[in-house]
Amino acid sequence: MADHQESTRTLPSLPDSVAAARGHVRDVLAQWGLPPGSADTDDLLLIVSELATNAVQHTRGRSPAFTIELRLECEEQLCLGITDGHPRPPRRLPAAVQQDNGRGLVIIRSLAAEHGGRLWVEPVAAGGKTVWVTVPWPPSAPCRAAIPSGLSGGSGSDRA
Repeated sequence: MADHQESTRTLPSLPDSVAAARGHVRDVLAQWGLPPGSADTDDLLLIVSELATNAVQHTRGRSPAFTIELRLECEEQLCLGITDGHPRPPRRLPAAVQQDNGRGLVIIRSLAAEHGGRLWVEPVAAGGKTVWVTVPWPPSAPCRAAIPSGLSGGSGSDRA
């Protein structure tokens, strides 16, 4: 496998695009060796669903499309990003609103952390933002920092 693989797809900011985003990511992950139906795949698809739903629901009128970007770096780290044209970063909704929604970022952060990854937001030069999630690859592998020295086969550096 190459040291660096990428996949990008742009979809309209419409509710049906959430399922299309999930399908695209599922197909790419399968091509990169993560089996459909595995717990890791399901967790990543839930992250994609939450990010794509946010891109559709919270940017209407300000972002006619969103872009999904996947990068597999040196078979060590998966980067998953959703870019939209709305400049406001995602935010947690007030507690009163959270009864029916507003938990997406909590779910995403929790799943990313569970896999040894993280979530962050980057502004885009042309306006808008990318919400990134990174996890070690494969997601269920123990973090390299947790592997005792001498067993990892590498230099001992941690790129998470």
